[in-house]
Amino acid sequence: MASEDVKASEKAVSTIVNLAEEAKLAREGVKAPSYAVLSICKSLVAGGVAGGVSRTAVAPLERLKILLQVQNPHSIKYNGTVQGLKYIWRTEGFRGLFKGNGTNCARIVPNSAVKFFSYEQASKGILLLYQQQTGNEDAQLTPLLRLGAGACAGIIAMSATYPMDLVRGRLTVQTEKSPYRYRGMFHALSSVLREEGPRALYKGWLPSVIGVIPYVGLNFAVYESLKEWLIKNRPFGLMEDSELSVTTRLACGAVAGTVGQTVAYPLDVIRRRMQMVGWNNASSIVTGDGRAKAALEYNGMVDAFRKTVKYEGFGALYKGLVPNSVKVVPSIAIAFVTYEMVKDILGVEIRISD
Repeated sequence: MASEDVKASEKAVSTIVNLAEEAKLAREGVKAPSYAVLSICKSLVAGGVAGGVSRTAVAPLERLKILLQVQNPHSIKYNGTVQGLKYIWRTEGFRGLFKGNGTNCARIVPNSAVKFFSYEQASKGILLLYQQQTGNEDAQLTPLLRLGAGACAGIIAMSATYPMDLVRGRLTVQTEKSPYRYRGMFHALSSVLREEGPRALYKGWLPSVIGVIPYVGLNFAVYESLKEWLIKNRPFGLMEDSELSVTTRLACGAVAGTVGQTVAYPLDVIRRRMQMVGWNNASSIVTGDGRAKAALEYNGMVDAFRKTVKYEGFGALYKGLVPNSVKVVPSIAIAFVTYEMVKDILGVEIRISD
């Protein structure tokens, strides 16, 4: 009995010491490795769910936008947002509205997960460097620094999943009457590799990288800056218990998405057209020289800009802007709000499980 009492006392002392060490680490801001892993997984899952939910919600508008961007102006099938959606419904049915969405979700889930995770990590790294340079440990990210973090995150995520974006674009524009059709994502990837070579998987990559800077960068910068301004100034009673309401966060995401997509849209059009170059038997691609309906070959991004403006006018750089404007506002807003809500849910679950 005595030995058991000693062991029990030693165990109690050991527990108290361990608790004291944990409390000390907590006061010093040191997190256990398991917490860091859980935090990373939480960001990845939240980003993936946010991307999948937001893209599925606006899939019909996304498909129509791409069709408007690349359709031959001498053989117009889609003439506006409402008419275009009706035409797809009439000729391809309900499933036609969501053509390419499976591939888009397969792409956007890892894309969004990597993008949000990269943004958080880039923000922490940039903030640390900024605090070290200024000598101010309380310094916060400026809008310009947020822009840099957002741009880094966008480039990393886009580059990692770009081949899937190219395939998604091609799957989206093919119709039931196409002379040659891809049967799915893997068939499309293997066909492009076999017929056009590995480099073809990155057609249009350069305008995509350039477009990432204003698009993703401004999305994050505007969104975070708006949130910070609203929390600091508390205008119009938009705060709820020291936090922004879901509606307010939705509005911030909408404003951020509108600014980003408007600035970067011409680059998106050029990217999509470059992705179609070299695709044999394409059903509805870009105009050729004069009145021809054959696909137009581009020698690069500058050449694509030049030929697009030459044969179709400056307005061609904004083809599909209307459905994209309608799409991007709820898409970006839903993505940001879903991301934060999923992180909150996962955070509660992690604390409970501990």
